Amino acid sequence: MKEGKHTDWEYRWSKDEKSDQIMSHKHYKYQTLLTEDSGRYQCSGFHRSLNRIKNSNIISLTVSDKPKAKLTAGPTIIPVGGRVTLSCSVDDSDGWKYDWFRRSSNSNHAQVFGEENRDITVSQEGIYRCRGRRGEPGYYTDYSDEVSVEITVSTSVSVTLQPDWSQIFSGEKITVRCEIQGGGDTEWDYEWKTPQSTSHQTHVNYWTLSVSESSSGNYMCRGRNRRDSYSSTQWSKTFTLTVSGDKPKPQLSADDRVIPVGGSVTLSCSVNPSSGWKYYWYRGDQSSELLIRHDDVFKSNGQISVSQEGQYWCRGGRGEPVYYSQYSQSVRMNTLVSNRVVVTLNPNWSEIYHGEMITVRCEIQGGDTEWEYEWETTSSIKPSNQNEFSISSASSSHSGNYSCKGRKKNAQYKTTEWSDFIKLTVNNSKSNKPQSVLTVSPSWLSPGASVTLKCEVEHPSAGWRFYWYKTVPKLSDRLYRYELLPGSDSGTEEDSYMVHGQTHTAGYVCRAGRGEPVFYTEHSKPTFVWSGDFPPSASLTVSPDRVQHFTSDSVSLSCEGNSTEWRVRRFPEDSYLSPCSDWGTMTGSTCNISGLNSSAVYWCESGSGQFTNSVNITGHNADMILMSPVHPVTEGQSVSLGCRLKTGQKLSNNVFFYQNDKLLQNDTRVELIISAVSKSHEGFYKCQHSGKESPQSWMTVKISAGHEIFPWSLIIGLVCGVVSLVLLVLLLLLCRFRRSKHSCFIRSIQSESSSPPTTNHRVNQTENQHNDQSSPLHGEAHIYESVNDSENTGNDESDDATYSLIELKTFGKKKGKSSAAATDEPVCTQVKPGTSFGL
Repeated sequence: MKEGKHTDWEYRWSKDEKSDQIMSHKHYKYQTLLTEDSGRYQCSGFHRSLNRIKNSNIISLTVSDKPKAKLTAGPTIIPVGGRVTLSCSVDDSDGWKYDWFRRSSNSNHAQVFGEENRDITVSQEGIYRCRGRRGEPGYYTDYSDEVSVEITVSTSVSVTLQPDWSQIFSGEKITVRCEIQGGGDTEWDYEWKTPQSTSHQTHVNYWTLSVSESSSGNYMCRGRNRRDSYSSTQWSKTFTLTVSGDKPKPQLSADDRVIPVGGSVTLSCSVNPSSGWKYYWYRGDQSSELLIRHDDVFKSNGQISVSQEGQYWCRGGRGEPVYYSQYSQSVRMNTLVSNRVVVTLNPNWSEIYHGEMITVRCEIQGGDTEWEYEWETTSSIKPSNQNEFSISSASSSHSGNYSCKGRKKNAQYKTTEWSDFIKLTVNNSKSNKPQSVLTVSPSWLSPGASVTLKCEVEHPSAGWRFYWYKTVPKLSDRLYRYELLPGSDSGTEEDSYMVHGQTHTAGYVCRAGRGEPVFYTEHSKPTFVWSGDFPPSASLTVSPDRVQHFTSDSVSLSCEGNSTEWRVRRFPEDSYLSPCSDWGTMTGSTCNISGLNSSAVYWCESGSGQFTNSVNITGHNADMILMSPVHPVTEGQSVSLGCRLKTGQKLSNNVFFYQNDKLLQNDTRVELIISAVSKSHEGFYKCQHSGKESPQSWMTVKISAGHEIFPWSLIIGLVCGVVSLVLLVLLLLLCRFRRSKHSCFIRSIQSESSSPPTTNHRVNQTENQHNDQSSPLHGEAHIYESVNDSENTGNDESDDATYSLIELKTFGKKKGKSSAAATDEPVCTQVKPGTSFGL
């Protein structure tokens, strides 16, 4: 109390608001605190002279049980040459100092002098504990729990595998070893860390395991000093063990599957990629006994040299007890026979096309042994084990090399050698069929000229026959139908065909075929020969009637003839065949063109299948053009050539004309007039005026009807007719002397019908398209019968010479009444005008 002397006061202490004893002094001491002394304390003072009471504030006192020190450590293993830190603490209180104690596994605790701090660093292994103390006299906590501190010795530790195989299989036995280097004479116990995060202890430095897939993982080990359990090595580096679950299967290979006569073949067995295997060999099946060394030659581990045919197997084994692999696949060793083998193609074409039929055949020469066949091929379709592989419709999947060999049916291990490869190529074009290409020569007909057709197959190959067709217009679908030309029903071996007597525009098509059944190429595109001559029943006229036109000109092409349906076609130099509807307007039988943007050949085609004459019309973006007739000019007629300006201005003088670049006229005239055209006037013409020059155009001159080429064929026919008539007279005279025994017959034949067709297939287009053939009639003497189609064609003229053949036949006498046909009078045939003898 602050008022007066403390002796003036009396003191009263209360706990938990309960009064205690009255004291004359102000201090109250507990000699030994107990937990029940905890509570709320307050003191009151009574002043004796003033007779008054004064109360203090209330304080709380908590008395707890004796605390226990707590010892913690960071790492508990002292590295080589290092230290670790230990820390001691008493929770929720202050003012403590600490006592430290250490012992070994074989001694009692001894206090570590000079250390009373909360944290200490130590470099000795052992078992450590601590306690706290405070106050005077000292009050001590309970001891902490013990902490073991280990020390690492400076040795090198590693895990090794025995046997040292790169791959281990489930079921094998292995040994892992803990190798400690630099440990001297120290005796160690060993501790292992496994993939299952468990610890395993051994007294020896190895651990033998029978492994499974779950044994795979990382392994580590360390050693602990048997005499000082707190002295150990550091953990080894991780060793990774991989265990495969599947039992391995060895690979069996042979440097050849056929054992040569008197020779041997080496077999190799291996289990990859592991090592340590020994190999066991079997012949026959897997239940057969092991081969022994005097049967075959064991060249090295994994190899054996064999000289007997048969089925061979192997397997590997390693370890103790022996761990066996699976059996290998079998290898069949064959003994070679001397029969020669070849692969052939039928037909023998090195290249065939998609859809063709071909047979690949394996032929074994020599002996009558029954064989089984085996094929090797680089194609995606492998032949069956037959001697023939028939391909009914070839495709690109059949392309490749083919080889075969034979195996005797009664001795399965005796085989031939493989044949040489034969290469089969299937051309798998986008259209699936090869394309035929037809060329004609010449493109424009001239009097007396023949037309040569030549057909080629893209990607040329062998075996083709060629089929030739004439095009017939089909107005309904803008296309053509094709009619076979004479002599090409079965195709021709030659790739060319000659047409004689063609005088008017015509179109031709070809295709090729081969094989049985026949595989055909695509038809060629129609190719045309053009003629400016007017056919009798169809013609094309041009308005304006000239070859050259300005590109801005309008031109009309009119079709005339014995038909009500027409179409106009054109073929530009740099484009393709097209009808009027693509570039003009077709009105009835007239095609109107509003502008000529190209040069082309034009002609008409009728609904009845006829072609008109052809015209060549050119369009020019020039200042001046030549005005020349679009149709051929007949010899002896007059013709006038002129020039026209694009501006339409009329020329008044000084127009020069050229033929084949040679100046013909350079005076004041504006036209070139030829009063009587001859063949020498045929050629290219152009004109010039005031520095401007027209393009050039060709003018055709045809021979007039009165000046045709001398008809040699007609003369030959007349001569032959006279000779035939003389022979007929002689025959009649002869018949009069032999009237009772003989009859006479006369048959007429064409000269061409008795001889085979020539290789160039010359055809007279003016005759009907039939094959004229002659055939012998029955009898002793040869009597020939001819077929002449001149009457059927409606054509009274023939360019072919006509001959007659007269032969006699003797008839035996018949008994009985004679008929009129068997009289003694000679019987002769009548020769009528218009037949082979008619003039």
